[in-house]
Amino acid sequence: MEELAAVGTPLPLVNQPAPDPDVPAHHQPPQRRPTRALRVGDVPVGGGAPISVQSMTTTPTHDVNATLQQIAALQAAGVDIVRVAVPRQEDADSLAAIAAKSPVPVVADIHFQWKYAMAAIEAGMAGVRINPGNIRKHEKVKVIGDAAKERGIPIRIGVNGGSLEQDVLDRHGGVTPEALVESALAEARLLEEVDFFDTKISVKHSDPWVMIQTYRLLADACDYPLHLGVTEAGPAGTGSIKSAVGIGALLAEGIGDTVRVSLSADPVEEVKAAITMLESLHLRERGLDVVACPSCARAEVDVYSLADEVQKGLEGLDVPLRVAVMGCVVNGPGEAREADIGVAAGKGKGKIIRRGEVLYTVQESDIVETLVHFANEMADEIRAERGEGDPSVVA
Repeated sequence: MEELAAVGTPLPLVNQPAPDPDVPAHHQPPQRRPTRALRVGDVPVGGGAPISVQSMTTTPTHDVNATLQQIAALQAAGVDIVRVAVPRQEDADSLAAIAAKSPVPVVADIHFQWKYAMAAIEAGMAGVRINPGNIRKHEKVKVIGDAAKERGIPIRIGVNGGSLEQDVLDRHGGVTPEALVESALAEARLLEEVDFFDTKISVKHSDPWVMIQTYRLLADACDYPLHLGVTEAGPAGTGSIKSAVGIGALLAEGIGDTVRVSLSADPVEEVKAAITMLESLHLRERGLDVVACPSCARAEVDVYSLADEVQKGLEGLDVPLRVAVMGCVVNGPGEAREADIGVAAGKGKGKIIRRGEVLYTVQESDIVETLVHFANEMADEIRAERGEGDPSVVA
């Protein structure tokens, strides 16, 4: 596949930092694909920057207060960048107020009306997402690129099967990875023709396997930052799994600079799923990690309820802490000793184990309260070590 031809002086290609010599090799995160670097507001994207988590509001964008409230909820969940839909003029008219008051960078999502993209740029949005295939008129895409370059605003090119040009579909026999990548590269060149390089690209698909193949091709064909996602993934349960398969596989190969888990659910759930994905691949510092026995007949306590209650009791914990809830004699003691704090339970009792040392043996009815107490105590100790305040044990 033909590579992108640079026609100006783009931002430099930057590599991620060298592996940390103090971290064991099996705990090192995947080596990232080198890309150009850009910024969405104050969030660096590409060039070795941390992978950013995105989501999208579900409120009518012209309802400024509701939209800002949802953005605040997404920020509390850990989002880095938020996108808002702009399908109507009244939405475009509301962008300046949202940009001025949002606590995180906001990207305007534009599909058909190029004038809405121009309005977003004038409103001071942190970025613009366009689908050139839907805008259709190449000269208008270039006008958007010129305006964005003048204001220092990045553009995300979003390509999907529904926006592919008919000649591309005919050439490839339908929506294929090759067709999606060809379209994305052609649209990136439109911006290059006006010397615009602050571009990131997405080529989403609802089939995770097709999505993986498409992004692999694109990663080989260009050096732009890539935004990953399985589009129209579905409800939270199945959608999270499909997203983990598609996004996770690519992240493990070092491909991807921003992610969105697209769910038919509260967007806060998208953020939680994305953060868990990044933590699992050592691409973001791990926060609370509750590990628990799977279902099997060896369990001698109600592991399901214990794990759920511990998770709820520690919800919102903001430090890296691994908590194990184990319910049998096969894996329980070993797993609990590997965790920061854990319980190895059986026959109605549980041994509370802190970093390999047995502290107490308690009745099953006291396991949750005891485990949550010591987990919060350890969290306070970690905060104090980081200089984040004096310990204050939460019972």
